[in-house]
Parts: sequence; C-alpha cells; structure tokens
Amino acid sequence: MSTANDNNTSILISGVGGQGTLLASRIIGGVAIRDGCDVKVSEVHGMSQRGGSVTTFVRFGRGRVCSPVIDDGQADFVLAFELLEAYRSVSYLKPGGRIVVNNLAINPMPVITGEAAYPDGIIEKIRGFGFGADTLDASGIAKKAGSERAANVALIGRLAPMLPFKKDSWVEVIKESVKPAFLELNLKAFELGYGYDG
Repeated sequence: MSTANDNNTSILISGVGGQGTLLASRIIGGVAIRDGCDVKVSEVHGMSQRGGSVTTFVRFGRGRVCSPVIDDGQADFVLAFELLEAYRSVSYLKPGGRIVVNNLAINPMPVITGEAAYPDGIIEKIRGFGFGADTLDASGIAKKAGSERAANVALIGRLAPMLPFKKDSWVEVIKESVKPAFLELNLKAFELGYGYDG
C-alpha cells in the first residue's frame, strides 16, 4: 500500500520541541534497516527545546542513499505532529505526496503575544495544493492508550501501513527503542494509530 517511489523514500518529520520527533525518526529508520534498506537519518534541525520548531529527515531505499537531506518537492511523506508545522512543511512534498498530521494546534510565540493569528483551515489549504492529508487526533489516541506523550507513536502507527514494512517489524523496533516503563503505553498507541480508520 506504499505510495513511495521505486528508488528512495523520503520522509520529513516536523513538530515542536518535546513532541518526540527524534524518537519517531529513529523508529522509522530502525524499521527500514531491519528490512535491509540503506538508511540516512538527519540530525535535528531547529530549536529542539520545548516549544521550538523541529524537523528531522529520514531517507531509505534498496540502493545506496547518499544524503539524509530532503529539499523542497522531494518528500514522499510528511509526518507532522502539529497543524502549523504541517503547513510549514507542505512545500517539501513531491507531487502525489501525502501528509499524516496530528489534529493539534500549539500556539507559537507570535500568536501567544498577539502579533499574529493562528491560520484557519490548514488541512483544507493543504488538500487544495493537491496533496493527500490524513488527519487524526493522535494526542487523543495516545491519551486513550495512557498518556498524550505517546502521540508520536500513534502517528507512526497511522503512517506504518503506507510503508512497505511488516507490522511485526514496527512492533519489534518500538520494543528496542522505548524504555521498558513506557513500552506498554507506546505499543498500545501504535496499535490504535495503526487501526485508525477515521
């Protein structure tokens, strides 16, 4: 069910500091490695402290992947942890690309201080550009699993069926990547995201 191209698949992960973007990139990269792909994962770009915009890149393929960098118009998928970050990242999508986004608004500082307004109709605007947009309340799903902190893994669960990897591989890499105290929570969040049909 993958919409990725035949060569390398490029995924941009965007969010704000404290949302777990780096863990998400490690899980996706880990699953690709487990499946025999060459993988490049970028370092964090942006202000990784809580509240600042954060972007990471994951690129994988059967052939050699030379660079983790994704330029505008090159991403097969954007995995966005927040609506405004989704909107900021949409230029990275290639024609036919898809965005998976948490239906969550976090006010950036200009909105908090009253210097700017949070944009309306972000998902409609993204779809108006011709891109597929899968929205889900990942924070609510994660809360149902036990904690909103697992929203990143709920989003991964939603993305997982769109990529050419077995579900078991995702589960195993999550087990390897998450601390034991939080494992049950994250596995449940992944399952809820994977089975989401909203």
